[in-house]
Amino acid sequence: MTYHRDLRPGQSAEVLRLARRGGADIPPSIRASALVFRDPVSLELQRRLLQFSVSDASVLIVGETGTGKELIARYVHDNSPRAGGPFIAVNCAALPETLVEAELFGYEKGAFTGATENRTGWFEAANGGTIFLDEIGDLPLAFQVKLLRVLQEREVTPVGGRKTRPVDVRIVAATNVNLENAVRAGHFREDLFFRLNVARLDVAPLRARRDDILTLSEHFLHVYSEKTGRQNLSLGKEAIKVLLHYSWPGNIRELENAIHHAVLVAADHVIRPDDLNLSHVALDKTGGSDADSIRHIIHDLIRREGMFSLDDLVHMAIEEAYEIAEHNQIKTAKLLRLSRSQLRTLLKNHRID
Repeated sequence: MTYHRDLRPGQSAEVLRLARRGGADIPPSIRASALVFRDPVSLELQRRLLQFSVSDASVLIVGETGTGKELIARYVHDNSPRAGGPFIAVNCAALPETLVEAELFGYEKGAFTGATENRTGWFEAANGGTIFLDEIGDLPLAFQVKLLRVLQEREVTPVGGRKTRPVDVRIVAATNVNLENAVRAGHFREDLFFRLNVARLDVAPLRARRDDILTLSEHFLHVYSEKTGRQNLSLGKEAIKVLLHYSWPGNIRELENAIHHAVLVAADHVIRPDDLNLSHVALDKTGGSDADSIRHIIHDLIRREGMFSLDDLVHMAIEEAYEIAEHNQIKTAKLLRLSRSQLRTLLKNHRID
């Protein structure tokens, strides 16, 4: 698979979309066919992606569920010297503990009950290309030492076999758990962690890259509108406001589902908040009060060095209160628990009229 730029008129973001190659179909998930880079956090991720892709180093992708880790792994593969080879994705969490070794390394006839023929494992299937080990933190501890040996020796031994087989694969692993904590807790081998953590990509949750939200929304709206034949739909002002202020605990996957639902149920040509079918309790992943959620958002904003200042945050708070109070200074001062003279000074300093 290769990537090409797909920028629609008026769209300032970079959209890298999986394209067809060799007659292969684009993956059925719309989410798994496009990366959107607009937010400064995403643009930094893109820069690191380009740096890591051209090497042959192992890559560790860390991010919450629904942030598009597999698509990032595909991007690494498709922009590497191994692009002409296979890309094999394996969900480690879905492998039964008793079959992990047989699935990854293969097995020989008679190795166990039901092994009626020789079978190649996923590592050999990825020979010359990339193997993507998703949710690697869920691998059984007993198997991790065997995986470490494969990474060191670049050879596998099928279950029931005696001869090793060389494999030439690049490892891209992903996890939604903190592997450092797992190492400290004794659930993940430290030597395996160091072997995987050569080139690390931290994928920020959607709530930490809000400039991507509307671009992603428009992308999903465009695709699902075409699929359903409702091509004259648009996002209403109130729906946009909800999209931008929601905490997105399910990340891009939840956003895609929300837009898909809205396209199916919108009563007319304008999508409204109720069409999105979002949770009314839009708290962050750790739960907690509204204050906790606000604190989390402020934390994400401050992390963008050079992008936000205290004046910016104060300006936004005053502007929102002023709008809610319909430009009434007495009501605005009451909402912000300020005296009217304090509010007037702030309005003047922030040039809000």
